[in-house]
Amino acid sequence: MDNSALNDSAIKPFWPCAPTDVGLAGGSLGSLEAQHKIMNVNSSFRVEAEAPLQQSPIAHWLKKRRGFLLMVALPTFLAALYYGLIASDVYLSESRFVIKSPDQKRSQMSTLANLVQTTGMSGGHEQTSEVLTYVRSRDALEALEKNISIRGRFSTRKADFLSRFPLPFADSSFESLFKYYGKRVDARIDTETGTATIKVEAFTPQDAYIINRELLDLSEALVNRLNSRAQSKGIVEAQKQVEVATQRAKTARIALAQYRNAQALIDPGKQAGGALEIANTLIGERAALQAQLDLMHRLTPSNPSIPALRSRINAISVQIASQDSRVVGNGNGIASKMGGYENLLVEQEFSTASLTAANAALVQARAEAQRQQFYLERVVDPNTPDTPLLPKRFLNVLVVFAAALCLYFIAWMFMIGVLEHAPED
Repeated sequence: MDNSALNDSAIKPFWPCAPTDVGLAGGSLGSLEAQHKIMNVNSSFRVEAEAPLQQSPIAHWLKKRRGFLLMVALPTFLAALYYGLIASDVYLSESRFVIKSPDQKRSQMSTLANLVQTTGMSGGHEQTSEVLTYVRSRDALEALEKNISIRGRFSTRKADFLSRFPLPFADSSFESLFKYYGKRVDARIDTETGTATIKVEAFTPQDAYIINRELLDLSEALVNRLNSRAQSKGIVEAQKQVEVATQRAKTARIALAQYRNAQALIDPGKQAGGALEIANTLIGERAALQAQLDLMHRLTPSNPSIPALRSRINAISVQIASQDSRVVGNGNGIASKMGGYENLLVEQEFSTASLTAANAALVQARAEAQRQQFYLERVVDPNTPDTPLLPKRFLNVLVVFAAALCLYFIAWMFMIGVLEHAPED
């Protein structure tokens, strides 16, 4: 095989259009010159074809670490950009209060009771929980919107577009405002001190102070309403019982008076007793006169005093019969009127006892209501902040970096596991 054939076979892969037969005059020398020219063309063509495939070291480094850059560096950069240049200042106003009873017992308590009171389970703990529940409720938000227009304070232009109301991808409905309100207002019980704490975040110091002050006023008004409700619940019911008992006693007295006037009786018992006493006295006197008359008949039958004595005995007998008829007479006797009188008298006595018991219950209800009175005592009034405490810019950026780094390592470990278990072709 000659050199031209070997060179042709070597040239074909790099220059597919090369001729198989050079066909130059001059024999092998011409063929060698032609082959050298073709080789030079192929070499230049390969250099030009491979040149665009070469990358700079920076591009190669970026391509090799593109996962880290996308998952860690980019979020951290965006967080630093937002918290460093865009995020608006947030001011925090804080207030503290406790709810106490005026006559809260100050006597010595057991160690367990002291511990319970120290941990916030004092006499006003239930009322404190009710107040804090109200602060976090829609009713409180409606009152704030009515009194101080809280929607406008949360949607101020002093806040950045990612912080002010409404948030991105959210509407301006009341429910959205309530969710936003829950993020800006925090109300809870401090278990260490036993006090209730209200924290309000706003974009100006004045707004934070006004919102916190209004929440404290609403809380105090709620405590007063709870006191009035508890007071009226017991006292009003006791007052109704007193009114019913008073009316019943009044009706019983009127009925008894009418019965006395109709029957011409003041006290049938006493009147019957008086009549019986008179009758008994007359009976004794008659017995004495009858004995004297009998004695005269035996000793001096013709005594002129006998007719007079007999007349006197008859008169006394008539009086005795009259007194007996007053007591046990048919229809008009005191005994026949005693039953109705005693019924009315028992009703009067029972209604009077009921009125006395109702008045005692009213006094007790008022005393109990007084013991159940609670009041809100402000331990720390709302402050007007002079320095924004939020957002914590460096800490937030650090948190974003740490979270992104954790996610990156999780994804990296996941990919390593997938590659290790992938089948080999």
